[in-house]
Amino acid sequence: MSGTVNIASSGEWQRILSSSTIVITDFYADWCGPCKMIAPTFESLSTKYSKPGKITFCKVNVDNHQSIAQSHGVSAMPTFLVFKSGSVIETIRGANPPALTAAVEKAVKLAGTAAAGASFSMPGRTLGGSGSNSSAAPARRSGNSTSSGRSWASFSPFNFLNTLLTFFGLYFASLLSFDPYKAAERSDFNLNKPRAPPAPIARGGSKPVGGASASGRTAGGVRTLADLGGS
Repeated sequence: MSGTVNIASSGEWQRILSSSTIVITDFYADWCGPCKMIAPTFESLSTKYSKPGKITFCKVNVDNHQSIAQSHGVSAMPTFLVFKSGSVIETIRGANPPALTAAVEKAVKLAGTAAAGASFSMPGRTLGGSGSNSSAAPARRSGNSTSSGRSWASFSPFNFLNTLLTFFGLYFASLLSFDPYKAAERSDFNLNKPRAPPAPIARGGSKPVGGASASGRTAGGVRTLADLGGS
């Protein structure tokens, strides 16, 4: 059903201008051929966008209401005037359906409303629910774990310093060698290098490892003058 209002008096015209946010008016004449040609487009837009108290479509017959037409400077038909809060914001002269449609759609946006059946949605949001990314937010805000799942609690300054020293030790060992790979393998900084078993500790009454005598002199070693004098 069309929402177009055919203006019957100046009083009705003023009432509509003061009560509706957007008023889209077709100034026409019965004898005007272009007016009849674009009339279906105007009626279609009126049916689609009319909203009481918000968006009103009007038709003013210039022959019957010359004072209204003259007050707005209408001198050619058809002329379409778009009012917002009683003031003209756009004028379309002539039978130009694309221009009329564009002007109406612009005015509808200014009114802050949409055509019947239109809906608005927010991506990832539902009424009474949470967004698609809400479950991931606590994990990002917790501050107790990194993206790889490793806890910050396992960080130790000693471990960091040890890793740093190992890196630079291997680096300099390989840098000063003709065969960097072999040097890195033999370096004491190589954590994977096989270690020799610790030397056994000498127990009481047995000879210390290495052939040292009880007197503290090494067997087969160089003898001092004191040793010669005592022999």
